[in-house]
Amino acid sequence: MFIPKRIIFEKGSIKYEMTEEILNKFKNKTNIEIINLSSNKFKQHIPGNDLSSQYREGKKTLVVGTKKSLKFQSCKPSAHYQLPLVSGCMGQCEYCYLNTMLGDKPFVKVHANVYDILNQAQKYIDERLPDITIFEGAATSDPIPVEPYTHSLEKAITFFGSNHNARFRFVTKYNDVDFLLNLEHNGHTEVRFSINTSSVIDKYEHVTASCDQRIEASIKVAKAGYPMGFLIAPVFIYSNWKEEYHDLLLELKSKLPSDLKFPITFEVISHRYTTIAKNRILDVFPNSELPMKEEERKFKYGQFGYGKYVYPKESLDEIKQFFKKEIEELFSNKEVKYII
Repeated sequence: MFIPKRIIFEKGSIKYEMTEEILNKFKNKTNIEIINLSSNKFKQHIPGNDLSSQYREGKKTLVVGTKKSLKFQSCKPSAHYQLPLVSGCMGQCEYCYLNTMLGDKPFVKVHANVYDILNQAQKYIDERLPDITIFEGAATSDPIPVEPYTHSLEKAITFFGSNHNARFRFVTKYNDVDFLLNLEHNGHTEVRFSINTSSVIDKYEHVTASCDQRIEASIKVAKAGYPMGFLIAPVFIYSNWKEEYHDLLLELKSKLPSDLKFPITFEVISHRYTTIAKNRILDVFPNSELPMKEEERKFKYGQFGYGKYVYPKESLDEIKQFFKKEIEELFSNKEVKYII
């Protein structure tokens, strides 16, 4: 669970049930600063004289506000729309694209007007009838660490569980999933776990659950009847990468139940970065050992019009062949959505 160092309440947010619960939970904690704003200019309340200190203090900050624009962003290829319940994440993964997207505002923000958001989701669902509309709940966040006091996922899962023409999915690097297990999901919510080798997690994924904890949580979710999957990302090529990723997949195979109700989904994404991301990462993590040497990469334009550095074609082909073969041999009840 995310325990913030400070909580900032935006103007107008106090009238919501979620806001009241958060305030009641933390107001008597003397080590947590409570800030009530008369405007929505909250950046000045987050300390830090440079990007590195702003990042670290931002990661300890919870902002409670409302989602004012109810125009949902698209979320291809994994879903039709983002479901904007939370933005930001308490994790401090060095490679994370949110380092670029959120810039000097890496705080966690929860939207108290959950029912407004779900009502808007219903409008998008109705527009696409009779087709099924898919929503992604973790495009710009990891909603699990704040769930004990937001209950946003609980409301969303219950909402989608009763909707025949909609599906919900989200991904997490945390293991606090017990609150999910008894909800009426009706198989309409897919819970995915971002996993990697212990070498990658220990080196780059700071303030996250261990690989073993994530796998243990995935077993709980699968036994509760949820569709469940794994996001293996980012895949790095290093000295013994094949052995370690093989051991990771073998561990999944040995621990997961054999009588799963739904196929396990796999999404595999190789490491890539932009120039902007690299510069920001090195500002925040000056001692980072992320492999970001342009001469070892290939520059490629992505679907959103900006360029990024990816592994050369031979390396990408090797990654694709490796994971395709390993997953095919180890898992019978599975679906590989993509390996990129």
